[in-house]
Amino acid sequence: MSTTTFPATQHAVQLVGPGQLKLNTAKEVHRPGPHQVLARVECVGLCFSDLKLLKQFDQHPRKSAVVKGLTAEALSQMPHYVPGSKPTVPGHEVTCRIVAVGEKVEYHKVGERCIVQADYRDIRTAGSNSAFGYNFEGGLQEYVLMDERVIVAPSGERFLIPVDDQSAASAVALVEPWACVEDSYVTAERQTLKAGGRLAIVADKPDGISLDALPCDPAGKPGEVLRKTPAEAASLANESCDDIIYFGTDKATIEVLNDKLAARGIMNLVLGGRKIGALVNVGLGRIHYGMTRWIGTTGSNFAESYRHIPRTGEIREGDSVVVVGAGGPMGQMHVIRAACSGIRNITLIGTDVDDSRLASVQKKAEPFAKANGVDMKMRNTAKAPLAGKFSYFALMAPVPALVANSIRDSKPGCIINLFAGIPAPTKHEIDLDTYIANRCYMFGTSGSTIEDMKIVLRKVTAGQLSTNTSVDAVCGMAGATAGIAAVENRTLAGKIIVYPMLHDLGLTPLVDLHKAFPTVAAKLDHGQWTKAAEAELLRVAGRV
Repeated sequence: MSTTTFPATQHAVQLVGPGQLKLNTAKEVHRPGPHQVLARVECVGLCFSDLKLLKQFDQHPRKSAVVKGLTAEALSQMPHYVPGSKPTVPGHEVTCRIVAVGEKVEYHKVGERCIVQADYRDIRTAGSNSAFGYNFEGGLQEYVLMDERVIVAPSGERFLIPVDDQSAASAVALVEPWACVEDSYVTAERQTLKAGGRLAIVADKPDGISLDALPCDPAGKPGEVLRKTPAEAASLANESCDDIIYFGTDKATIEVLNDKLAARGIMNLVLGGRKIGALVNVGLGRIHYGMTRWIGTTGSNFAESYRHIPRTGEIREGDSVVVVGAGGPMGQMHVIRAACSGIRNITLIGTDVDDSRLASVQKKAEPFAKANGVDMKMRNTAKAPLAGKFSYFALMAPVPALVANSIRDSKPGCIINLFAGIPAPTKHEIDLDTYIANRCYMFGTSGSTIEDMKIVLRKVTAGQLSTNTSVDAVCGMAGATAGIAAVENRTLAGKIIVYPMLHDLGLTPLVDLHKAFPTVAAKLDHGQWTKAAEAELLRVAGRV
């Protein structure tokens, strides 16, 4: 084992049950096995996703057991693999430095400074992907163990992305949430039937329907075609169909078919000139976590629906964009990205129910909006409800009613970005008649890719993007649980950065730094967190 000195125990925040956070001051520091890497955590950003895990715990789709991608034998060798009801360490926005590696480690070396791509997309759970900070322990501890069988993709790409020492630990840790934002706009959407997939045709006379006009993937046609009448729809296995085309308007049949849609599946509703005439319970939670999609046509040309699927979830020229929940940490990122996008003739409205949070995002985003000619406004919807129709919604709160409201307020061709993950099992009644008539498109993405992170990292290191604009508070382990409570209660507009080696530092908003740490406050840049401020905090707050 290649190693430097590290202790036997450490401070760590553990989630031991739903809503049950515990500060463990004597958690074991695991010695790395043959394939494993031990890293010292420099800092970790708190995320709204941490709150979702806190509430759902073993019901969260990323906290469940691995079903694909690793053998049971390999998993048994990983003490940091903590599925189901086992206590876990949350925190996935991490900068760390490798301090020890096992004798069979091939891709990593002691001394490397890295950021963490948390989304292990090739290691599947029953309902999603495995992830760092979920079914594998995350960064709210001083030292974190990882395994190359997990953190090296089948392609050989590393989930620990090397970074230099020029940037603040906070700045590069925040590449991860910014990359999640980037991912939601650039991920390619499937616009054809799935090659080799299972297609279900559901109609009164399914055998008479020709599929010649349907758009197929260049890689090939569906591998299996099932033809069912509406009465036979229930016989399809749950989550078994990659594409479902339903010719009809029966609410009950649509709700049955909802459960038959596989992860990344597309539901195509062909209304044939009729209307459903009632709200329909749709699995909105699976749009984010399962990446399911809903399309349709008011006519009878079932191929037409696929033509309206956007290539990506990117904002388009001339879009009227609404960021719902703009005052929160992720909402601020979406607003700033839109203001910086360079896309022509867009209007941008950020909504929230807190004036101070709206003022914060206005202050941060306004220079970008003015520089790029973006007409930007902030609105407190508790005082003045949103009025009008819009062509793009980005939803920062996991509230199903917001999806229904977006459909109600949609322009033709409206894109609805379900950025906040509504719990996976959640269904909610929506107006599919309006959704289909307006050719709306709901989509969601979960996490980010290695390439997304590299894109954002290049912007940060080149000085094109200051991720530290997101920082509103700092703390050590003593303030981590209070920080998560602040995320839940929305008492801070921006990100909270935890420095695990600072055991006793409580939650400290940047605006209050001058009271306890005047030399740190003096190194802020017009109130913004900086590398110099970070270095001074670590010095005066007793770095160990």
